[in-house]
Amino acid sequence: MNTDIMSRPTVLDRIGMALAGVRDWLDDRGKGAWVAAIILGFVACWPAGLAILGYTIWSKRMFSCRHRHHRHPDRFARFGERFGSAPFPPTGNAAFDAYREETLKRLEDEHREFVDFLQKLREAKDKAEFDQFMQGRNSAPPAEPQQ
Repeated sequence: MNTDIMSRPTVLDRIGMALAGVRDWLDDRGKGAWVAAIILGFVACWPAGLAILGYTIWSKRMFSCRHRHHRHPDRFARFGERFGSAPFPPTGNAAFDAYREETLKRLEDEHREFVDFLQKLREAKDKAEFDQFMQGRNSAPPAEPQQ
């Protein structure tokens, strides 16, 4: 059997890749682009608009801002690979670039400290709840065996 035929994408694969590209393009532009796509879909052919509306509701793209950034969590890392080690290209102003790098590093450190604080807070809350449970369990009278 010819392996070239088996490795070629089918028509459905190509359609799926095209639709994924359109979805990614709309995600990059935000909710306004999705609303425009829904309106254009209704103007062109109402079932298409209804399908797009159903998809945006089903995928929670209209009610959440996570999808836009969730899709490429490492996009700034890839952006930085193109322009050097910094996640943003240099502006040509050395003082501003140094300030920006220092500020971003400080914000990353503060974020890390805040996440650590939240983790310790959760652990303390869990410990307090567990201690309360154990105290209630130890102070409860033992159940009498039934005869």
